Amino acid sequence: MRVSQAVFGVFHHFELAHQLRRYNYLDAVYSTYPWRRLQREGLPHEYVQTFPWIHGGLALLARYGLYPSRWTEGLDYWNALAFDTWMTRRIARSKHHCDALIAISGAGLTAGQFVQSRGGKYICDRGSTHARYRGRVMQEEYDRWNIPLETEDPRDTEREERQYAMADAITVPSNFAARSFIAEGIPAKKIQIIPYGVRLDAFRPVATPPPDEFQVIFIGQISLHKGIPYLLEAFARVRHPRKRLRLIGSVLREMKPVLAKLPTGQVEMLGTVPKNKLLEYLSRSHVLVLPSIDEGFGMVQGEAMACGCPVLATSNSGAENLFSDGVEGFIVPPRDAVALADRLQQLADDPALQQRMSAAALDRVQHLGGWNSYGDRWADLLQRFCTPEKERNKL
Repeated sequence: MRVSQAVFGVFHHFELAHQLRRYNYLDAVYSTYPWRRLQREGLPHEYVQTFPWIHGGLALLARYGLYPSRWTEGLDYWNALAFDTWMTRRIARSKHHCDALIAISGAGLTAGQFVQSRGGKYICDRGSTHARYRGRVMQEEYDRWNIPLETEDPRDTEREERQYAMADAITVPSNFAARSFIAEGIPAKKIQIIPYGVRLDAFRPVATPPPDEFQVIFIGQISLHKGIPYLLEAFARVRHPRKRLRLIGSVLREMKPVLAKLPTGQVEMLGTVPKNKLLEYLSRSHVLVLPSIDEGFGMVQGEAMACGCPVLATSNSGAENLFSDGVEGFIVPPRDAVALADRLQQLADDPALQQRMSAAALDRVQHLGGWNSYGDRWADLLQRFCTPEKERNKL
């Protein structure tokens, strides 16, 4: 079996590529990042083909604060079109027959049709909720905080929905994401749930939380879709003489007027930090909070658990596919600062509970099997989709 992948940048697709290579399925990964950036993903150059010409320019504009803006809003759309056309030509010229194309949503419309025309399968891989569902949820959130939402180009949404319709399967990382597709009318039988893994070799406990403090951590983009306002409101309610909340990640411009209205006492905003420091912060924290409004699967949850850090997340984060409420952490409704505060207070008041959850989180993530389990699920899906029924019956 020969499988190709298409991705804007990296996301989780290079972890998938390593797994497909483990099964000897991988033919090529097509990416919009330059090879110089992709080298760090550890995949041999012979498997990687790059189309960085537009995406690289967007990254340069972003570095100088010029992207996104109304002047550049159409570039993502043209990048997707050009990447798709270029990839289709590469697949057509490949010496191998493409049995399946796994393309991240937004990429691969033309290439997917071409692969299907030659008897292959096209799988649309969506890392979050249905595009139209996500747009409505985020519009509600931005309206709530009176912030203008820079909406996606409607042509992008239209292309995505065409991909949903023509794909042989749509893969999502969580039950939450799957429910959003069903709510938008996609047949449940078309949706395949494959939760992401965690690098168990890279994330592990390196310290312990201080017994006389209550340290809370958030890792991710400081943005409305991550639910940051509700976390700040919740943390302000927590009663503890030595509490501290650390926010690690870049701050979107839109958040500045929102943050000015919210309580930030005993809150540290650290920006981005190197990986070795991240391990220490996670290991020393009593809980990681992921208060997301809309997130297909927050991979930081598994990374925290691998460091022995319990997780407090919303039901809109993919948490239910990773741990059980009340065992390795807590799951609460989104946009509920009171529920977040109650669970934080419970952990602050009960060190024994925090320690039990810490041990349970570490044990659970070890048994989930890391990225190998993710790869095994993909291999099973590809075997079912790409092996003729007569051959499957012989197995």
